Amino acid sequence: MFYDFVRPVLFRLDPERAHRVAFLALQAAHRLGLSALLSGAVPHSPRRVMGLEFPNPVGLAAGLDKNGEYIDALAALGFGFIEVGTVTPRPQPGNPAPRLFRLPAARALINRMGFNNKGIDYLLERVRQAKFRGVLGINIGKNFDTPVERAVDDYLIGLRKAYPHAGYIAVNISSPNTPGLRTLQYGETLEQLLGALREEQLRLAREHGRQVPVTVKIAPDLDAEEVRTIAQVVRKCAMDAVIATNTTLSREGVEGLPHAQEAGGLSGAPVFARSTEVLRQLRQQLGADVPIIAAGGIMSGADAKAKIAAGADLVQIYTGFIYRGPALIREIAAALQ
Repeated sequence: MFYDFVRPVLFRLDPERAHRVAFLALQAAHRLGLSALLSGAVPHSPRRVMGLEFPNPVGLAAGLDKNGEYIDALAALGFGFIEVGTVTPRPQPGNPAPRLFRLPAARALINRMGFNNKGIDYLLERVRQAKFRGVLGINIGKNFDTPVERAVDDYLIGLRKAYPHAGYIAVNISSPNTPGLRTLQYGETLEQLLGALREEQLRLAREHGRQVPVTVKIAPDLDAEEVRTIAQVVRKCAMDAVIATNTTLSREGVEGLPHAQEAGGLSGAPVFARSTEVLRQLRQQLGADVPIIAAGGIMSGADAKAKIAAGADLVQIYTGFIYRGPALIREIAAALQ
């Protein structure tokens, strides 16, 4: 495929520069009507999840299009849904560079981006300008300098602003790159946060005359008891779905590789097994009626099938998209027909 020839060139560049170059190329291909040549014909494999209609179960995970600048170019590749963000109430630069590292021998990435984004107002302007009318998720987070004890304020700002424009809203409480963020996943703190978001969701539904699903994105670095507690809170607060999972702090599977000891979240093939185990435990705790969107180490159609077998309703790709390119979308959609 075309991407097989392009990837070695991109991988010679600094990862963040390669990201910019690749997305500008995708945008150019879209404008020239060439996107279908990159991904091939993506099979129609509809799903109804969270009350929404998905043309296929393959989504783009948050993190690749943080500011919603490439929505139409990505949609033209055949994704069943697109998640933009993570976006915060105010713009912020994120962590100092270098902050993104490839580990090609493990088909993995380590990032410590730190929610670098131009703020939710900028993102929503890009959403308004996009022609895409499919399912668009908006992933919201807190600013780095907002104290954890006031994090709910930032999430409520994100929810209120994103609500009129989103197909669904994802609440990111599991990035390892914002200090203290993952503490929001636990016990009473989680219940207070999700309870406040649920109350506001119901108010916004009355105001706007439509129900926008709210999902919560969790980490893979959870034990069985922590997964059980999260499931209980998700049910109590009537969350519409869970995204399982984010990146991991573990370095299992990349020991001794260049960049393996860099700080940040590890994604790609090494996180697949742990992420899938959390998914399986979560499905056991939630039962059949709460949807789960699987992310974490999906590098092939077979990986996606394993996620569905473990209990997922939909899947998202991130690192797999970087390593495999647009053809992975078609491969997964065909595998899940």
